Amino acid sequence: MALRLDRNLVVETALGLLNEVGLEGLTLRRIAKELNVQAPALYWHFKNKQALLDEMATEMFRRMTGTLLAGGPGSAGFGGTWQETVIVSCSELRRELLGYRDGGKVFSGMRMTDESYAAPLETLMGRFTDAGFPLADAARAWWTAYNFTIGLVIEEQSVYPDPGDPEARDPESRDPAYDIDSREQRLGGGYPLAARAGQALFGDIEQNFEVGLRIIVAGIEATMSRRAGS
Repeated sequence: MALRLDRNLVVETALGLLNEVGLEGLTLRRIAKELNVQAPALYWHFKNKQALLDEMATEMFRRMTGTLLAGGPGSAGFGGTWQETVIVSCSELRRELLGYRDGGKVFSGMRMTDESYAAPLETLMGRFTDAGFPLADAARAWWTAYNFTIGLVIEEQSVYPDPGDPEARDPESRDPAYDIDSREQRLGGGYPLAARAGQALFGDIEQNFEVGLRIIVAGIEATMSRRAGS
């Protein structure tokens, strides 16, 4: 019996194919072939590829925030303090996006197709405002941490294109273009500092993410302290 074609089935199929063919290879024609339908059938549900990508990104968002909001098994929730909220939320965002090939690119610049963002955003803003942040400062603080995470994931997936848990990542899955030793050999003669910087940039991205988040949190704390003092 053939499956009834609807938006949910198209999105589920597209997310599955994304891990196989990546964003560049994900076409409406390829999705239609996987569903055993003609490509025009998909246009009843999505007017173009961007509309489908927006729905895919929205579904990815629903999945990552559903666990956080529910505080289910294995979830740390949104954390207690605003600092914990930033770290937990960004960590969950990164982990979810790394589960999809080119997940960062799919998510970057997308438009939500419903209001599923409202409840998580309300919770996030509440953590900040309860700590004394004006709402505008709270929004900017979260926006900064959020964009850092998205940008890092896009760069990280250039180095490690295979989707999966970053803690279980095979070092051999690194893109050869980011081989640190060969990079250092090429640059070492005339640019010794740039050569050695490669290890910090591409050696341990997990540590880079954690350190970067701490820098952002410390910057938010310092900014708020100066404003309170003035």
